[in-house]
Amino acid sequence: MTATQLSVIIPVYNECRTVGLLLDRVLASPVDLDVVLVDDGSTDGTANVLENYENHPRVQILSHTVNRGKGAAIRTGITHARGEFILIQDADLEYNPDDYAALLAPFSDSNVSVVYGSRRLNKSNPNGALPFLLGGLSLTWLTNLLYGTRLTDEATCYKTFRSDLIKNLPLRCNRFEFCPEVTALVSKRGIPIREVPIRYQPRNTSEGKKIGFRDWLEAVITLLKYRFRRT
Repeated sequence: MTATQLSVIIPVYNECRTVGLLLDRVLASPVDLDVVLVDDGSTDGTANVLENYENHPRVQILSHTVNRGKGAAIRTGITHARGEFILIQDADLEYNPDDYAALLAPFSDSNVSVVYGSRRLNKSNPNGALPFLLGGLSLTWLTNLLYGTRLTDEATCYKTFRSDLIKNLPLRCNRFEFCPEVTALVSKRGIPIREVPIRYQPRNTSEGKKIGFRDWLEAVITLLKYRFRRT
């Protein structure tokens, strides 16, 4: 597989109902991209769906034999990414691959190294369930307080980086704390984070949403830990 403009890293755990549809949408994007998909120990038939993409020239399928967490899957994916830029994509259908071009556009400025897709900047987006909304807002507020940032959506999935930057960050996360960890590492280095509005269609726990209170608490601890320790 040759180098591309964008490598889309997709961590997957038990998403057999959505991963095929998501992959089709990603591969239909007009952006020059490849996909690094990491099956993080799925047990629900996800692997059977992924068999349909094993020979696709723009798809790498990697796997963990046991579930290690979203952060661990992303770290595995980063080591195999060949694109000039790296974007994180969940395997559900909450985020729209049609926004890739908007996420890449700010990189035309050579001073931009990190772009986040903000759900809050698009006022037409539904808010989703109140606990998830409050969780995201509180993490954004805490990030801005601790790191002096002016983010509107720290917890967004759509985080895009110049490849040489994220490949050299000392990421250690294993679970959902990837988001606060990478935000903290970038912010402590004084690297500005550009935000662009994106589309968002939230799902709930009955539809497979996996994040919960424990993950919010881990995110808070991660933000505090990185703010006050040397990196």
